[in-house]
Amino acid sequence: MKIGNSVRINKLVTKVCKLFGKNGSVYPGHVLYDFLKQEDVLDKVKYPKYVIAVTGSSGKGSTTDLINHILTDAGYDVCYNKSGSNGVLAAVTLILNNCDNKGNFLHDVLLLECDERHLKLIFKKNKPTHMIITNITRDQPSRNGYPDLVFQDIVDSLGNETKLLINADDPMVNSLKFTRKNEIVTYGIDKNDDSYTRFENIYPDFAYCPICNSKIKYNYYHYGHIGNYECPKCDFKRGNVDYEVKEINYDKHYIDVNGKDLYLNKDVIYAAYYTVAAYGLCREIGISEEVIITAINKDKRESKRGKELILDGRKLTMLESKNENNLSYYQSMKYITSRNGTKTVILGFDNVSRRYKFNDLSWLWDVNFEMLNDKDIDKIIVIGRFRYDVATRLEFAGIGNNKMVLVHDFHKLLDVIKDTKGDLYTMVCFDMTSNILNLVEEEENEKV
Repeated sequence: MKIGNSVRINKLVTKVCKLFGKNGSVYPGHVLYDFLKQEDVLDKVKYPKYVIAVTGSSGKGSTTDLINHILTDAGYDVCYNKSGSNGVLAAVTLILNNCDNKGNFLHDVLLLECDERHLKLIFKKNKPTHMIITNITRDQPSRNGYPDLVFQDIVDSLGNETKLLINADDPMVNSLKFTRKNEIVTYGIDKNDDSYTRFENIYPDFAYCPICNSKIKYNYYHYGHIGNYECPKCDFKRGNVDYEVKEINYDKHYIDVNGKDLYLNKDVIYAAYYTVAAYGLCREIGISEEVIITAINKDKRESKRGKELILDGRKLTMLESKNENNLSYYQSMKYITSRNGTKTVILGFDNVSRRYKFNDLSWLWDVNFEMLNDKDIDKIIVIGRFRYDVATRLEFAGIGNNKMVLVHDFHKLLDVIKDTKGDLYTMVCFDMTSNILNLVEEEENEKV
């Protein structure tokens, strides 16, 4: 099928989806890719000068969002997947909707948050000009297996001319410096108050040198297997990086990157990672420091994750914890337990995954829920379809029934909250965040 016909069909199906009140970010691509078997349709697109892919187990959405903000502020016409749909079907839909009938892409920059397993499907022939790799961790084990498989899929998607910006604090990602001939630029975070020397998770996602298979030695960790490391038997190590966060000041909301103060829009370490990654990428495509710093520090972009609001006079912080990813939960629990004062935690989910229907819960045992044995936590409210499974895991973590409250009717959640103490923290996945926000909005409307 000619590219022009593919573009017309994609745009027509998108319009039909909109008429029926649907988002239409995936289904048009599904029609072309699966029904009409146009699996090579993206090979025919004439891409712009900059095609930027952002991938990794976590952090890619926030990184992409900040890059778009900087590039747009700098005057570039950017097309990116704002909806967060990041698979090949979503990429087909987005890209063809932004092409003319000759397959010419109609914007200065194509910026894609990409699922790690789908990169090789999106970029089979045409390769990205730039790629950020944030980290590789144990994530969605039912779909991904183990991290090495995910990493190999990323490697298989790379073109020789793709310029890589990689997180050197992740040893698996940093191994590309030793195995690839691409132009490679690195970023990372220096030792800071959040760093620690004793491993805090249940299982490490990476422990052995990718060069000689010896057990690597850590000088310090930031979280999980992310930190500063070296192999005692060969030259593999984190080493110096090109863009490094030298200081993090959560109270004043800034980080020091190579001597430049940059605004930090969320007081968590992963925000420092996506800020330095976005800064580095924009510098590498030639945007001046002055323009980037203005975009970050003056034309501030609020965090994509972690909404904060007031509920009945109590502060509510909504931390989005990615299901099937133990490090995502770890970062949420680390944040909660580091806050001062009495607190109540809301935990649970209705769906394990939005991508597939089978519900493997083995990942719950990878999460170090023992961290919630904290004297300042008044209650842990357990919600969702899998509340009994979550409660069982919490019991094994030593959290007694006197601290747990199971909510059997979700619509009564706000009533249950009223019988608890302290600041409120949700530690739930994306769809449950929306459900809780809807409850809060409904209650606010009733008060008017």
